[in-house]
Amino acid sequence: MTPYKEKARLMLQDWQQKMRKKPSLTNRLAKGIQNKINNMIPERVHKVITTTIEKMVKAVLFGAQYTTTESVAADASFQLRESYIKQQISFYQKTATVEGAVIGAGGILLGLAEFPILIGIKMKLLFNIASLYGFDVKDYKERLYILYIFQLTYSSQQRRNEIYNLLQDWEGYSRLLPPHAEDFDWRTFQQEYRDYIDLAKMAQLIPVIGSAVGAVANYHLIAQLGDTAMNCYRLRML
Repeated sequence: MTPYKEKARLMLQDWQQKMRKKPSLTNRLAKGIQNKINNMIPERVHKVITTTIEKMVKAVLFGAQYTTTESVAADASFQLRESYIKQQISFYQKTATVEGAVIGAGGILLGLAEFPILIGIKMKLLFNIASLYGFDVKDYKERLYILYIFQLTYSSQQRRNEIYNLLQDWEGYSRLLPPHAEDFDWRTFQQEYRDYIDLAKMAQLIPVIGSAVGAVANYHLIAQLGDTAMNCYRLRML
């Protein structure tokens, strides 16, 4: 194993410990705050968000528009692949930060307009990361893996434990999946996903604080997504 791979393996082990942690008092308090923020958002907003997520899940599983042009040579080293991936994460952080700062000042209406845009930014980043690691994003099982990474990133610690256990044995789990994407129970997945996705980001929809939240939240949400994705693929490759 190269020195870089050994370093990546140690980083993976630290990340695995975080994924296995039981929900702490801080986690429960944070969840309570998130619920209060959730309750401040009008019901019509929740309906729009639910519909957006449902369409996104369908698009990722079945849509040809989610493809990527990011790739490296088949014999590229692990270190080179991760170098390109870190560049992608940085690029999308900057893109999402600018977008969040501008739209965040607009309150609920512009915030609603931004929600699907931000999901698109995140999904594009994940597809690029998967491709740079050498995985075929045209395979619906790989697309499903991407959705689980998405959910793992923005879930409560309790739900995170459950998803991590599934991803830890992905090869075994994926063999049990139906052979065709049309047979997959995506509706159940979407319902579980909606319960946990981007609750912190929804604070951007609150007047007055939306602008500040938009820039900061977007930057950290993309960073969090990138870190989770890298470690999920390290889990399979190392």
